[in-house]
Amino acid sequence: MPSPPRPTGADDLTRTDRTMLRRKKERGSYDRALVNEILDEGLLCHVGFSVDGFTFVLPMAYARVGDALYLHGATGNRMLRHLAQGAEVCVTVTLLDGLVLARSAFHHSMNYRSVVLFGTTERVVDDDDKRLVSNALLEHLVPGRSAAARPASDEELRSVLMVRMPIAEGSAKVRAGGPIDEPEDLGGPFWAGHVPLSIVTGEAVADDGIPPGVEQPDCVRAFAERRARARRSRS
Repeated sequence: MPSPPRPTGADDLTRTDRTMLRRKKERGSYDRALVNEILDEGLLCHVGFSVDGFTFVLPMAYARVGDALYLHGATGNRMLRHLAQGAEVCVTVTLLDGLVLARSAFHHSMNYRSVVLFGTTERVVDDDDKRLVSNALLEHLVPGRSAAARPASDEELRSVLMVRMPIAEGSAKVRAGGPIDEPEDLGGPFWAGHVPLSIVTGEAVADDGIPPGVEQPDCVRAFAERRARARRSRS
């Protein structure tokens, strides 16, 4: 599957005026490896676009394949029909890692890892590409799932509209740790600290009507432990 070209001679995303980090720029990064890591851990993105004088921001599932981000939905989806024509979009992914409780009300904050991407979308038309994207979407949700589910049929693929955008222009931003209070507040009678947050994966619940002998696949059993390991690695 084709991937958009990387910035010449760099592993960073392209820096432009609209991706320039101005506020708390020490928390920002253009490092592609960090951007990919956040995109791969996230499960939901928000897609911002403008059409007919109105601006929309909608949540969507997504998948990363190489240096491209893929979105998909029904062929009747108004947003995707617009994006399939080649639209300018802003895509954001945010992982919320904690609440930061400072001594002063002013310095309360959140710990997070986020990515903001800008680019122009294009429609995916090749059937082989569509199948690869279909598998990538399953693998993004639960690694190994594409081998444990029925592949999409030709008819199902015809009912889906897919678009890609290059992961080329954007940035990441990360905040971690405790509060940053004013020196004069450090001795005050106020508790301060941070409250870690994470997505907790529960036990998988089998659907009704599964035939006898069909066991839960290894990828589903491993999913919860994989996310637990990622959570422990950040603590």
